[in-house]
Amino acid sequence: MKAQPPQHSSANAPISRFHRPDDPAWHWLENRDDPDVTAFLEAANRESTAWFAPLESLVERLYHGHLARRELAVSGLRTPLDHHTYWSETAADADYPVWWRHPNDQPQATERFLDLQARAAAHDFFEVGDMALSPDEGWLAWTEDTRGDETFTLYLKALPDGTPRALLEEIGPELVWAEDDATLLFTRYDATQRPESIWRLPLNDGNAAEPTQVLHEADSEFWLGLGKTRSREWLVLESASKDTSECYLIPARQPATPPRCFRPREAGMEYSLDHRPGYFYVLHNRQATHFRLDWVAEPAFDASPQTAPWHTLTGHRESVTLEGADAFHWGLVITERDHHEAQVNLRVIELDDGHAVTRDEFLPLPETPCSLALGDMPHFASRRLWLREESFVMPASWFEHDLDSGERRLLKRQPIHGDLRPENLACERLWATAHDGERIPVSVVMHADRVGHPMPTLLYGYGAYGEVLDPWFSAARLELLARGVAFAVAHVRGGGDRGEPWYLAGKLEHKENSFHDFLAARDALATSGISDGDRIAAYGASAGGLLVGASLNLAPAAFCAAVLDVPFVDVLRTMENPDLPLTTAEYTEWGNPHEPDARRRIQAYSPLDNLTAQPWPSVFLQGSWHDTRVPYWEPAKLYARLTELGSARGPVLLRTDMTAGHGGASGRFKAWHDNARQDAFLLWALGLVERET
Repeated sequence: MKAQPPQHSSANAPISRFHRPDDPAWHWLENRDDPDVTAFLEAANRESTAWFAPLESLVERLYHGHLARRELAVSGLRTPLDHHTYWSETAADADYPVWWRHPNDQPQATERFLDLQARAAAHDFFEVGDMALSPDEGWLAWTEDTRGDETFTLYLKALPDGTPRALLEEIGPELVWAEDDATLLFTRYDATQRPESIWRLPLNDGNAAEPTQVLHEADSEFWLGLGKTRSREWLVLESASKDTSECYLIPARQPATPPRCFRPREAGMEYSLDHRPGYFYVLHNRQATHFRLDWVAEPAFDASPQTAPWHTLTGHRESVTLEGADAFHWGLVITERDHHEAQVNLRVIELDDGHAVTRDEFLPLPETPCSLALGDMPHFASRRLWLREESFVMPASWFEHDLDSGERRLLKRQPIHGDLRPENLACERLWATAHDGERIPVSVVMHADRVGHPMPTLLYGYGAYGEVLDPWFSAARLELLARGVAFAVAHVRGGGDRGEPWYLAGKLEHKENSFHDFLAARDALATSGISDGDRIAAYGASAGGLLVGASLNLAPAAFCAAVLDVPFVDVLRTMENPDLPLTTAEYTEWGNPHEPDARRRIQAYSPLDNLTAQPWPSVFLQGSWHDTRVPYWEPAKLYARLTELGSARGPVLLRTDMTAGHGGASGRFKAWHDNARQDAFLLWALGLVERET
């Protein structure tokens, strides 16, 4: 017999004393300096802790069950660079790795050069933003965030055993070395935490001179980023909004050279660059909605950057989106996405000295659907590609693919222990029919023994920024699958799962397609017989929280429960405040609410602006105090409003991590424990366990 969630009312929640009649929207929660804000969050945390108390033994079983299924002592893939081979090792009881290396010709002469576990010991939160080796491998630079607010401190040490020194504070995470072994490039933020400037930091034997600004971006909708071509000939500085980009080049061996614009920005045109000696490669969407790949002769660019002719290597196709192009000495690896099957492919193109194509073929797929990506390939001339492969039933695996022989060699595979093995899992791909007739891919993974029996199901979605939800294996997910829960992914419009058209069909004036797609995916699971229609829960994080929150407003009875993790639910108010991080850069994703039509659209779906006394399901909300992307007050307001309405069919719970940022807990054990708490809530809500009080 199913466990029935008890009714829940606002009388059971300790928030009535925080109500302010002159502020029914609870906007006062945005003032983190108000002592009532922390008091409110702490009261909600106590309520959440009390509610979970009867489930704590289950939380611990789930947590330890997860630990038993995975390899806790983890050794990273060994990567040879020019002089040394590098890898990380994480001890079985450690949250963070230790980094090692050895000379390429002396495998036994190991050197420990960075102990992140030791560095994290003094902090409640710890995250590395970037690690960068100097080209001669004599220096290591890295950035650390110890608050969770995504502002970083730059450290430098001589390898292998120099003393780390803090050089700069309050900078962005990204770092790039120039090829002179004496210059670092980094980013700085503006007041809204937008990377607005790129700086050059000269180093003399590890001593930093005064940094010099290299590039500044005045437009608040554009962010700056850093990179270097695989050929190591050019530093690439990119200024980009959500739909427009502009690149600048600096010779990597002459980093003091003023940056040169490759092509001035053109509204709606996105492009990215890579390089082979003699040629630049431009992946762009100018007059090519799904992107095309052109090349530009380097001498022609040097002579006349703005008028150098572009030549087509791979043209625009209606059925495919080009997602990336990686240049090697012998040619390119192009990442393509098939619109019909929602499947990524890797295409190898070899070129002779005259730039004629001598080979054009796709690498084989291990299964479909799956994830396939180029691994870490630092050597420009390598003809042995490292590939990362993964699916819902196949743990992450790294292979070496020999372009000359076609042979594949397994380098590493994530080991899985316990009674539920990858071969005991089954995966299916459904196609839901949306409100407008569009076909929506829905991926489902389940215990093979449960196939043919309607299952309680967790439906996950995101649906924004063109992000792709390619299949991924999760050891943590096995605890749910072992207990008879199916895990499903709704590949809704707004994501990039079926290419660029899929993204465009779920943003701006088309945003509501995402919500209807999610509900269509839910219905397809129920009508197919895979899922028990009375026991389907929803999960959304960040922009996925918007997806789930808006879907619940449209159909509150569709789900028996929802988990919303750092959910973006106060869309209109956030987008009206240009002083918040991300806001202005997001205008091309959601719209600028200072324009009447955009405001009406956003207001029509923003979850907090459309709450009424409807029978929402049981809800577990999670926020983070230091989150700069989705501030803590968004889930807090949703909790307060839902609790006041008192119409939910089950409990409305809020837990705020007072030491974390947008990504939640930084240490892996705390993150796994948080995951176990979520799973306990879901198992209760799906009627698989009782909660005795």
